[in-house]
Amino acid sequence: MRNKAAAATHHRLIYLLSVAQRRLQRWMAAQPSSEVTPAQAGLLFILGKQDGVLMGEAGAALDMGPAGISGLVDRTAVAKLVERRADREDGRAWRVWLTSKGRTALAQAKADAAGINAALTDGFTSAEIDVVARWLTSIQNKFPRDPTRDSED
Repeated sequence: MRNKAAAATHHRLIYLLSVAQRRLQRWMAAQPSSEVTPAQAGLLFILGKQDGVLMGEAGAALDMGPAGISGLVDRTAVAKLVERRADREDGRAWRVWLTSKGRTALAQAKADAAGINAALTDGFTSAEIDVVARWLTSIQNKFPRDPTRDSED
C-alpha cells in the first residue's frame, strides 16, 4: 500500500534524511580509529574491488563528477593511500591504485563500516532494513545526479 501525500509530509523525510546524513558523517569523521574521511573510504572500497580503476569510473561509482573525483584522489594521494598513474592505452586517462598504506586503511575502513552498519541496523528486522535500503536506492533513481554539478564530493 502506497503512502498518502499527507502521511508522507507528516514524517518530514527531507529533514530527517538530511540530519541523519550530517550526523553520521560527523560522527564517522570524529572517530579516533578513522584515518580516512568517509569519501576517502568510499574510494578505497572501490579500489579494494578493482584496483587500478579509471578515475571517471571511480567518480561514477561514488556519484561524483570529474572535479569532485579529481580533488578526492588528490587528497587521498597526499595521504599516501592511493597513487594516480597514466593509463597505458590512453594517455589522457588516469587510473588510481591502492598503496600499501591504502590497503591497511581499507582493512580498517571495512572494520569500521561493519561496526557502523551494525549500529545502524540495531533494533530493526532484516525485512525493515530491506525496505529502508529499497527506499534509499529509489531516491537515486527518482533524483538522478545533475551532470552540470560535477564538483561535489
